[in-house]
Amino acid sequence: MQEYQFRRSKKRIENGEKAVVRIKAPVEGTTVVHDIIRGDVEFSNDQLDDFIILKSDGNPTYNFVCVIDDYLMKISHVIRAEEHLSNTPKQLIIYEALNIQPPQFAHVPMILAPDRSKLSKRHGATSVEEFFENGYLKEAIVNYLLLLGWSPGEDRTIISLDEAIQKFELEKVSKNAAIYDINKLTWINGYYLKEIDIDDLYERMKYFYSKNGIDISSFDKEYVKSVLKLVREKVKTLVEVVSASTYFFDSNYEYEQKGVEKYFTADNLKCLQLLLNDLKNVQPFSSEEIEKLVRSKAEEFNTKAANLIHTIRMCISGRTVTPGLFEMMEVLGKDEVINRIEKTLKIFA
Repeated sequence: MQEYQFRRSKKRIENGEKAVVRIKAPVEGTTVVHDIIRGDVEFSNDQLDDFIILKSDGNPTYNFVCVIDDYLMKISHVIRAEEHLSNTPKQLIIYEALNIQPPQFAHVPMILAPDRSKLSKRHGATSVEEFFENGYLKEAIVNYLLLLGWSPGEDRTIISLDEAIQKFELEKVSKNAAIYDINKLTWINGYYLKEIDIDDLYERMKYFYSKNGIDISSFDKEYVKSVLKLVREKVKTLVEVVSASTYFFDSNYEYEQKGVEKYFTADNLKCLQLLLNDLKNVQPFSSEEIEKLVRSKAEEFNTKAANLIHTIRMCISGRTVTPGLFEMMEVLGKDEVINRIEKTLKIFA
Protein backbone atom coordinates (compact mmCIF):
# COMPACT_ATOMS: atom_id res chain seq x y z
CA MET A 1 0.00 0.00 0.00
CA GLN A 2 1.12 3.55 -0.67
CA GLU A 3 2.53 5.57 2.20
CA TYR A 4 -0.01 7.05 4.59
CA GLN A 5 0.39 10.70 5.44
CA PHE A 6 -0.44 11.60 9.03
CA ARG A 7 -1.22 15.18 9.95
CA ARG A 8 -1.66 16.41 13.49
CA SER A 9 -2.02 20.03 14.37
CA LYS A 10 0.02 21.24 17.36
CA LYS A 11 -3.21 22.14 19.11
CA ARG A 12 -4.64 18.64 18.62
CA ILE A 13 -1.48 17.01 19.97
CA GLU A 14 -1.58 19.22 23.02
CA ASN A 15 -5.22 18.29 23.59
CA GLY A 16 -4.44 14.62 23.21
CA GLU A 17 -6.73 14.25 20.21
CA LYS A 18 -6.28 11.40 17.77
CA ALA A 19 -5.07 12.14 14.27
CA VAL A 20 -7.03 11.42 11.14
CA VAL A 21 -5.52 9.09 8.58
CA ARG A 22 -5.16 10.37 5.04
CA ILE A 23 -4.05 8.58 1.91
CA LYS A 24 -1.20 10.20 0.04
CA ALA A 25 -2.82 10.91 -3.31
CA PRO A 26 -0.86 11.50 -6.53
CA VAL A 27 -0.40 15.18 -7.45
CA GLU A 28 0.49 14.81 -11.13
CA GLY A 29 -1.29 13.38 -14.13
CA THR A 30 -4.87 12.17 -14.19
CA THR A 31 -7.01 9.41 -12.76
CA VAL A 32 -9.26 7.90 -15.42
CA VAL A 33 -12.63 6.39 -14.61
CA HIS A 34 -13.58 3.78 -17.22
CA ASP A 35 -17.34 4.15 -17.10
CA ILE A 36 -19.59 1.73 -18.99
CA ILE A 37 -22.15 4.45 -19.76
CA ARG A 38 -20.02 7.60 -20.04
CA GLY A 39 -16.80 6.21 -21.44
CA ASP A 40 -13.48 7.40 -20.04
CA VAL A 41 -13.84 10.30 -17.63
CA GLU A 42 -10.58 12.00 -16.59
CA PHE A 43 -9.94 13.72 -13.27
CA SER A 44 -6.87 15.87 -12.75
CA ASN A 45 -4.90 14.57 -9.79
CA ASP A 46 -3.92 18.06 -8.67
CA GLN A 47 -7.61 18.52 -7.76
CA LEU A 48 -7.55 15.54 -5.39
CA ASP A 49 -6.20 16.36 -1.95
CA ASP A 50 -4.80 13.82 0.50
CA PHE A 51 -8.29 12.75 1.48
CA ILE A 52 -9.21 11.20 4.82
CA ILE A 53 -9.80 7.45 5.01
CA LEU A 54 -9.99 7.16 8.82
CA LYS A 55 -11.58 9.83 10.99
CA SER A 56 -10.22 10.94 14.35
CA ASP A 57 -12.93 8.97 16.14
CA GLY A 58 -11.59 5.80 14.56
CA ASN A 59 -14.40 5.37 12.02
CA PRO A 60 -13.52 4.83 8.36
CA THR A 61 -14.87 7.21 5.71
CA TYR A 62 -17.40 6.40 2.99
CA ASN A 63 -14.92 6.09 0.13
CA PHE A 64 -12.65 3.73 2.07
CA VAL A 65 -15.53 1.56 3.29
CA CYS A 66 -16.97 1.27 -0.24
CA VAL A 67 -13.74 -0.16 -1.57
CA ILE A 68 -13.30 -2.68 1.26
CA ASP A 69 -16.96 -3.72 1.27
CA ASP A 70 -17.13 -4.22 -2.52
CA TYR A 71 -13.87 -6.17 -2.49
CA LEU A 72 -15.00 -8.50 0.29
CA MET A 73 -18.34 -9.09 -1.43
CA LYS A 74 -16.61 -9.70 -4.77
CA ILE A 75 -18.67 -7.04 -6.50
CA SER A 76 -18.13 -7.08 -10.26
CA HIS A 77 -20.18 -4.02 -11.26
CA VAL A 78 -20.94 -0.85 -9.32
CA ILE A 79 -24.05 0.80 -10.78
CA ARG A 80 -25.04 4.03 -9.10
CA ALA A 81 -26.23 7.58 -9.70
CA GLU A 82 -24.07 10.02 -11.61
CA GLU A 83 -23.72 12.20 -8.50
CA HIS A 84 -21.29 9.56 -7.19
CA LEU A 85 -18.98 9.91 -10.19
CA SER A 86 -16.83 12.45 -8.33
CA ASN A 87 -16.16 9.83 -5.60
CA THR A 88 -14.87 7.26 -8.06
CA PRO A 89 -11.32 8.63 -8.67
CA LYS A 90 -10.72 8.62 -4.90
CA GLN A 91 -11.90 5.04 -4.71
CA LEU A 92 -9.70 4.05 -7.65
CA ILE A 93 -6.68 5.52 -5.81
CA ILE A 94 -7.54 3.33 -2.81
CA TYR A 95 -7.94 0.26 -5.05
CA GLU A 96 -4.52 0.94 -6.56
CA ALA A 97 -2.91 1.51 -3.15
CA LEU A 98 -4.30 -1.84 -1.95
CA ASN A 99 -3.29 -3.54 -5.20
CA ILE A 100 -6.92 -4.62 -5.72
CA GLN A 101 -8.59 -4.98 -9.12
CA PRO A 102 -11.46 -2.43 -9.18
CA PRO A 103 -14.95 -3.41 -10.33
CA GLN A 104 -16.57 -1.99 -13.46
CA PHE A 105 -18.38 1.29 -12.90
CA ALA A 106 -21.58 2.58 -14.47
CA HIS A 107 -23.01 5.92 -13.40
CA VAL A 108 -26.64 6.21 -14.44
CA PRO A 109 -28.36 9.55 -15.08
CA MET A 110 -30.37 11.34 -12.43
CA ILE A 111 -34.17 11.31 -12.40
CA LEU A 112 -35.50 14.86 -12.47
CA ALA A 113 -38.93 16.39 -11.90
CA PRO A 114 -40.94 17.58 -14.93
CA ASP A 115 -39.57 21.11 -14.37
CA ARG A 116 -36.06 19.57 -14.43
CA SER A 117 -35.48 20.38 -10.78
CA LYS A 118 -34.34 17.78 -8.25
CA LEU A 119 -37.02 15.16 -7.69
CA SER A 120 -38.79 15.38 -4.34
CA LYS A 121 -42.01 14.40 -2.56
CA ARG A 122 -43.77 17.48 -3.88
CA HIS A 123 -43.39 16.09 -7.41
CA GLY A 124 -45.08 12.84 -6.42
CA ALA A 125 -41.90 10.84 -5.86
CA THR A 126 -42.58 7.99 -3.50
CA SER A 127 -41.26 4.64 -2.32
CA VAL A 128 -41.98 1.29 -3.93
CA GLU A 129 -44.14 0.40 -0.92
CA GLU A 130 -46.23 3.53 -1.42
CA PHE A 131 -46.64 2.80 -5.11
CA PHE A 132 -48.00 -0.61 -4.13
CA GLU A 133 -50.40 0.95 -1.60
CA ASN A 134 -51.58 3.31 -4.35
CA GLY A 135 -52.50 0.35 -6.53
CA TYR A 136 -49.58 0.13 -8.95
CA LEU A 137 -48.61 -3.28 -10.31
CA LYS A 138 -45.03 -4.52 -9.97
CA GLU A 139 -44.93 -5.25 -13.70
CA ALA A 140 -45.80 -1.64 -14.51
CA ILE A 141 -43.27 -0.20 -12.05
CA VAL A 142 -40.44 -2.34 -13.48
CA ASN A 143 -41.47 -1.46 -17.04
CA TYR A 144 -41.53 2.26 -16.24
CA LEU A 145 -38.19 2.24 -14.41
CA LEU A 146 -36.60 0.49 -17.38
CA LEU A 147 -37.61 3.40 -19.59
CA LEU A 148 -35.91 5.98 -17.35
CA GLY A 149 -32.71 6.32 -19.33
CA TRP A 150 -33.04 3.26 -21.59
CA SER A 151 -35.23 2.27 -24.52
CA PRO A 152 -35.96 -1.09 -26.15
CA GLY A 153 -36.10 0.76 -29.49
CA GLU A 154 -38.85 1.25 -32.06
CA ASP A 155 -40.51 3.87 -29.81
CA ARG A 156 -41.94 1.08 -27.67
CA THR A 157 -43.38 1.78 -24.24
CA ILE A 158 -44.38 -1.72 -23.12
CA ILE A 159 -41.71 -4.35 -22.58
CA SER A 160 -41.92 -7.47 -20.43
CA LEU A 161 -39.30 -8.30 -17.84
CA ASP A 162 -38.26 -11.46 -19.73
CA GLU A 163 -37.72 -9.48 -22.93
CA ALA A 164 -35.88 -6.72 -21.07
CA ILE A 165 -33.49 -9.29 -19.59
CA GLN A 166 -32.63 -10.37 -23.12
CA LYS A 167 -32.28 -6.87 -24.58
CA PHE A 168 -30.99 -4.63 -21.79
CA GLU A 169 -27.41 -3.37 -22.10
CA LEU A 170 -25.76 -0.92 -19.72
CA GLU A 171 -23.83 0.55 -22.64
CA LYS A 172 -27.10 1.76 -24.13
CA VAL A 173 -28.29 3.64 -21.06
CA SER A 174 -28.58 7.34 -21.82
CA LYS A 175 -26.12 9.83 -20.36
CA ASN A 176 -28.89 12.42 -20.05
CA ALA A 177 -31.14 12.90 -17.04
CA ALA A 178 -34.52 11.15 -17.13
CA ILE A 179 -37.77 12.98 -16.38
CA TYR A 180 -40.14 11.51 -13.80
CA ASP A 181 -43.66 11.35 -15.24
CA ILE A 182 -46.36 9.90 -12.99
CA ASN A 183 -48.89 10.14 -15.83
CA LYS A 184 -46.80 7.81 -17.99
CA LEU A 185 -46.43 5.34 -15.13
CA THR A 186 -50.19 5.43 -14.56
CA TRP A 187 -50.86 4.82 -18.26
CA ILE A 188 -48.47 1.84 -18.26
CA ASN A 189 -50.18 0.53 -15.12
CA GLY A 190 -53.55 0.76 -16.84
CA TYR A 191 -52.21 -1.32 -19.71
CA TYR A 192 -50.96 -4.08 -17.42
CA LEU A 193 -54.18 -3.96 -15.42
CA LYS A 194 -56.13 -4.83 -18.57
CA GLU A 195 -53.69 -7.58 -19.59
CA ILE A 196 -53.10 -9.34 -16.28
CA ASP A 197 -54.57 -12.82 -15.85
CA ILE A 198 -57.96 -12.46 -14.17
CA ASP A 199 -57.21 -15.07 -11.51
CA ASP A 200 -53.99 -13.25 -10.65
CA LEU A 201 -55.90 -9.97 -10.46
CA TYR A 202 -58.48 -11.58 -8.18
CA GLU A 203 -55.76 -12.58 -5.71
CA ARG A 204 -54.13 -9.14 -5.76
CA MET A 205 -57.46 -7.39 -5.25
CA LYS A 206 -58.24 -9.20 -1.98
CA TYR A 207 -55.93 -6.84 -0.09
CA PHE A 208 -57.31 -3.66 -1.63
CA TYR A 209 -60.95 -4.63 -1.12
CA SER A 210 -60.28 -5.67 2.47
CA LYS A 211 -58.83 -2.21 3.16
CA ASN A 212 -62.27 -0.88 2.26
CA GLY A 213 -64.17 -3.38 4.38
CA ILE A 214 -65.09 -5.74 1.55
CA ASP A 215 -64.31 -9.45 1.79
CA ILE A 216 -64.55 -10.64 -1.80
CA SER A 217 -63.93 -14.23 -0.70
CA SER A 218 -67.46 -14.18 0.73
CA PHE A 219 -68.85 -13.72 -2.81
CA ASP A 220 -68.93 -16.23 -5.63
CA LYS A 221 -65.48 -16.14 -7.23
CA GLU A 222 -66.82 -16.14 -10.78
CA TYR A 223 -69.06 -13.19 -9.92
CA VAL A 224 -66.09 -11.22 -8.57
CA LYS A 225 -64.02 -12.06 -11.64
CA SER A 226 -66.85 -10.84 -13.87
CA VAL A 227 -66.88 -7.56 -11.93
CA LEU A 228 -63.13 -7.18 -12.31
CA LYS A 229 -63.23 -7.90 -16.05
CA LEU A 230 -65.87 -5.22 -16.48
CA VAL A 231 -64.38 -2.53 -14.26
CA ARG A 232 -60.70 -2.79 -15.15
CA GLU A 233 -61.31 -1.48 -18.67
CA LYS A 234 -61.97 2.03 -17.40
CA VAL A 235 -59.48 2.43 -14.54
CA LYS A 236 -55.71 2.69 -14.15
CA THR A 237 -54.86 1.39 -10.65
CA LEU A 238 -56.00 -1.30 -8.22
CA VAL A 239 -57.23 1.41 -5.86
CA GLU A 240 -59.42 2.75 -8.66
CA VAL A 241 -60.78 -0.75 -9.26
CA VAL A 242 -62.16 -0.73 -5.73
CA SER A 243 -63.66 2.76 -5.89
CA ALA A 244 -65.25 1.96 -9.25
CA SER A 245 -66.91 -1.26 -8.09
CA THR A 246 -68.05 -1.04 -4.46
CA TYR A 247 -71.72 -0.99 -5.48
CA PHE A 248 -71.34 -4.50 -6.93
CA PHE A 249 -70.83 -5.77 -3.39
CA ASP A 250 -73.09 -3.46 -1.39
CA SER A 251 -76.55 -2.24 -2.40
CA ASN A 252 -76.71 0.30 0.42
CA TYR A 253 -75.12 3.07 -1.62
CA GLU A 254 -75.87 6.75 -1.69
CA TYR A 255 -77.22 8.35 -4.84
CA GLU A 256 -75.18 11.11 -6.48
CA GLN A 257 -77.20 14.28 -6.03
CA LYS A 258 -76.46 15.61 -9.50
CA GLY A 259 -77.78 12.35 -10.96
CA VAL A 260 -80.90 12.45 -8.82
CA GLU A 261 -81.70 15.97 -9.99
CA LYS A 262 -80.99 15.25 -13.64
CA TYR A 263 -82.41 11.75 -14.17
CA PHE A 264 -84.98 11.02 -11.46
CA THR A 265 -87.63 13.11 -13.16
CA ALA A 266 -91.29 12.13 -12.98
CA ASP A 267 -91.33 11.13 -16.65
CA ASN A 268 -88.20 9.00 -16.42
CA LEU A 269 -89.37 7.19 -13.30
CA LYS A 270 -92.78 6.57 -14.85
CA CYS A 271 -91.14 5.02 -17.93
CA LEU A 272 -88.94 2.90 -15.69
CA GLN A 273 -91.97 1.66 -13.77
CA LEU A 274 -93.56 0.57 -17.06
CA LEU A 275 -90.32 -1.12 -18.11
CA LEU A 276 -89.95 -3.09 -14.90
CA ASN A 277 -92.33 -5.96 -15.71
CA ASP A 278 -90.72 -6.48 -19.10
CA LEU A 279 -87.29 -6.60 -17.45
CA LYS A 280 -88.51 -9.38 -15.20
CA ASN A 281 -89.37 -11.44 -18.26
CA VAL A 282 -86.12 -10.98 -20.21
CA GLN A 283 -84.71 -14.38 -21.07
CA PRO A 284 -81.79 -14.86 -21.09
CA PHE A 285 -80.79 -11.91 -18.93
CA SER A 286 -77.87 -11.01 -21.20
CA SER A 287 -76.53 -7.60 -22.13
CA GLU A 288 -77.72 -8.07 -25.71
CA GLU A 289 -81.32 -8.94 -24.75
CA ILE A 290 -81.47 -6.21 -22.11
CA GLU A 291 -80.29 -3.58 -24.60
CA LYS A 292 -82.85 -4.69 -27.19
CA LEU A 293 -85.64 -4.33 -24.63
CA VAL A 294 -84.57 -0.92 -23.30
CA ARG A 295 -84.16 0.61 -26.73
CA SER A 296 -87.44 -0.78 -28.06
CA LYS A 297 -89.31 0.41 -24.96
CA ALA A 298 -87.75 3.85 -25.22
CA GLU A 299 -89.14 4.11 -28.73
CA GLU A 300 -92.53 2.83 -27.51
CA PHE A 301 -92.57 5.41 -24.68
CA ASN A 302 -91.56 8.14 -27.12
CA THR A 303 -88.49 9.04 -25.08
CA LYS A 304 -84.75 8.96 -25.71
CA ALA A 305 -83.03 5.67 -24.90
CA ALA A 306 -80.44 7.72 -23.00
CA ASN A 307 -83.13 8.82 -20.54
CA LEU A 308 -83.87 5.22 -19.59
CA ILE A 309 -80.21 4.18 -19.64
CA HIS A 310 -79.06 6.92 -17.27
CA THR A 311 -82.04 6.44 -14.97
CA ILE A 312 -81.43 2.70 -14.68
CA ARG A 313 -77.74 3.30 -14.08
CA MET A 314 -78.53 5.63 -11.19
CA CYS A 315 -81.00 3.11 -9.76
CA ILE A 316 -78.65 0.14 -9.69
CA SER A 317 -75.39 1.91 -8.77
CA GLY A 318 -76.21 5.35 -7.38
CA ARG A 319 -73.73 6.79 -9.88
CA THR A 320 -73.77 8.73 -13.10
CA VAL A 321 -70.61 7.07 -14.44
CA THR A 322 -70.11 3.29 -14.53
CA PRO A 323 -69.01 0.62 -17.01
CA GLY A 324 -71.46 -0.18 -19.80
CA LEU A 325 -74.97 -0.35 -18.33
CA PHE A 326 -76.16 -3.51 -20.08
CA GLU A 327 -72.99 -5.43 -19.25
CA MET A 328 -73.25 -4.23 -15.67
CA MET A 329 -76.87 -5.44 -15.44
CA GLU A 330 -75.87 -8.87 -16.75
CA VAL A 331 -73.12 -9.18 -14.14
CA LEU A 332 -75.42 -8.11 -11.27
CA GLY A 333 -78.06 -10.56 -12.41
CA LYS A 334 -81.80 -10.20 -12.88
CA ASP A 335 -82.89 -10.55 -9.25
CA GLU A 336 -80.41 -7.96 -7.97
CA VAL A 337 -81.22 -5.49 -10.74
CA ILE A 338 -84.98 -5.80 -10.13
CA ASN A 339 -84.54 -5.43 -6.36
CA ARG A 340 -82.42 -2.30 -6.75
CA ILE A 341 -84.82 -0.66 -9.20
CA GLU A 342 -87.81 -1.43 -6.99
CA LYS A 343 -86.00 -0.04 -3.93
CA THR A 344 -85.15 3.16 -5.81
CA LEU A 345 -88.69 3.62 -7.09
CA LYS A 346 -90.03 3.36 -3.53
CA ILE A 347 -87.69 6.16 -2.49
CA PHE A 348 -88.07 8.58 -5.41
CA ALA A 349 -91.25 7.72 -7.38
